[in-house]
Amino acid sequence: MPRTSKRTVPATVPPSRRARLPEWFRVSIAGGKRYGDLKRTLKSLNLATVCEEAGCPNLGECWSSGTATVMVLGDTCTRGCRFCGVTAGDPGGVTDPKEPENTAEAIEEMARKSGITYVVITSVDRDDLPDLGAGHYASCIETIRSRTPDMRVEVLTPDFQGRIEAIRRIASAQPDVFGHNIETVRRLHRRVRDARAGYDQSLAVLRMARDEGMEITKSGLMVGHGETREEMLEAMSDLRDAGVDLLTIGQYLQPSRKHLPVARIWTPEELEDLREEGMEMGYRYVAAGPLVRSSYRAAEHYAKALLDSRSSGCDSGNH
Repeated sequence: MPRTSKRTVPATVPPSRRARLPEWFRVSIAGGKRYGDLKRTLKSLNLATVCEEAGCPNLGECWSSGTATVMVLGDTCTRGCRFCGVTAGDPGGVTDPKEPENTAEAIEEMARKSGITYVVITSVDRDDLPDLGAGHYASCIETIRSRTPDMRVEVLTPDFQGRIEAIRRIASAQPDVFGHNIETVRRLHRRVRDARAGYDQSLAVLRMARDEGMEITKSGLMVGHGETREEMLEAMSDLRDAGVDLLTIGQYLQPSRKHLPVARIWTPEELEDLREEGMEMGYRYVAAGPLVRSSYRAAEHYAKALLDSRSSGCDSGNH
């Protein structure tokens, strides 16, 4: 079996900034049989992944282990967040009717070939659709469930403009983990995210998900936009007050010259300090590090362990 290359390259940032990255941002080049199998499977079914679209630095690690975050509702987002590498534009008000079945087929094949038992489904924002894409998104989850009933499904959703009917539709498909990222601190929200997003709107979405029966909720924050430690702790506290169980915190890296520049690189020690503070706040798990992203495997592994413990009646934690 081909081995994953041990050569390393800097994480995805413009060439002009690469020389300034500390050593801890070096990652393994993607490769190996599992990586190739997964790439071919997704390509053959015309599926997008946020791993590729957003230039995730962990792509090699995750794909080589047989894990990918599948992105539904196409690859063009109606929002224009200034941190995000996913293509923004007008998707034309249409969706691919084959996507729910193709997504379920890909995951079934991934399970058969790689033995995966946990998947993450995310999507672009689709403000051009009457229901903002919630029905299509939920159909993807339900089709996955019909083909691989034992698969654990985590979703990382848009804010659906804060509409309760959209959150309710996603919850009705019964994902195991409901995730929505607040992304940044309150002061920087308007600078970092699209004007249609909102700090309080994102908090409301997470509360709605909990109210609609989602037992495990998750969110993500970035550092590197000019936030202070105190502002990060405030955002973490706000998320915890909204009932969030799992939190990821990672370093923002500029996808291209047209995106927001990096204001500061946080050290691994500073991020570890945030992780410890988060655990003190009562989070079930906090993954924090330079290359941590929303679908980071450590958080997924914890979520799966938590789900398994609940299934066996061994969970003793509190929300």
